[in-house]
Amino acid sequence: MTKPIHLKFAFVVFITLISSFQLYSQNRLQKIDSILSAKYPSNQVGTVFLISEKGKITYRKAFGLANLELNVPMNSDNIFEIGSMTKQFTAVSILMLVEQGKINLDDDITKFIPDYPTKGHQITVHNLLTHTSGIKDFTRVKGLNDMATKDLKPLELIDFFKNEPMDFLPGEQFKYNNSGYIILGYIIEKVTGSSYANFVEEQIFKKLKMNSSQYASHSKVILNRASGYQYKKGYINSRNISFSLPYASGSLMSNVNDMYIWQEAIKNNLLINKETTKKAFTNYTLNNGEFINYGYGWHIKSKNKLLSIEHGGSIFGFKSMGVYLPDFDVYVIGLNNCDCNSPTSVTREIAEMFAKN
Repeated sequence: MTKPIHLKFAFVVFITLISSFQLYSQNRLQKIDSILSAKYPSNQVGTVFLISEKGKITYRKAFGLANLELNVPMNSDNIFEIGSMTKQFTAVSILMLVEQGKINLDDDITKFIPDYPTKGHQITVHNLLTHTSGIKDFTRVKGLNDMATKDLKPLELIDFFKNEPMDFLPGEQFKYNNSGYIILGYIIEKVTGSSYANFVEEQIFKKLKMNSSQYASHSKVILNRASGYQYKKGYINSRNISFSLPYASGSLMSNVNDMYIWQEAIKNNLLINKETTKKAFTNYTLNNGEFINYGYGWHIKSKNKLLSIEHGGSIFGFKSMGVYLPDFDVYVIGLNNCDCNSPTSVTREIAEMFAKN
């Protein structure tokens, strides 16, 4: 007679545990709703957040407005400019070509741009990927505003900054640098004979069925495009620049649904193999052995022993942030349509909630 009692007790405990977990999950999602509702009120610029756990979407929600002038609410399919999150796609494109034998990570950039003034130093593809090249960031070069609306070819943009003094010798420091990813974009074009935009769209977006992602355009009609804003004593429409400037460092558009597809593709080695993926997520070092907390296209961070693989993006009118916790297989992505209200800290805060189970 005791066996059925034990079974009944075990069943009751099991049901109790399940109920407690469901209640905890519900309370956590309600807390996330509360945090995001406070940060992105319904009558102001907005955001879309997505959370996946162990490969499954458990939260996807839009807040605020996609267009202030028309009073259009944000929805979870809205498409945003993702700024420097573009660097993930550029880095993986390079690694795809490495696997094909078309590029070596130790290649000097003069292999692809023979007249590049390296001043007697070796600047490698690895240096470009890890922001350790010492090349001057073109966004800090005088005269950029004068050409902001001009459509430039990649080599024309490279000519704009290549003769600037180097900030440091290759491998001596880490300094976040958009110029390096401009050169990487040109290298992709050089070895494939295809434009950077075409390569990414054909070899990544179409392969993964990321149907809402593309190289950005001001003129093209894009379904579900969220309008971008800046804040200067009030909201204003964002400044338009030629997308030939951010180019391979920041000119892609996407939405949270496609970024989830992207995250799963990288996690499951759908574009590059497992060993190559490890290279993307290695925390590299300087010449002196000091860690830089950056891999290829992603920041590699550790806080209180919590490993985080992340990257944000900022471009006129838009900010973005994606955080992946590999130890918990949790991904949090936030995209918003004003460069005044960054999702960086709140994305990290939400991700950390899922590391407390």
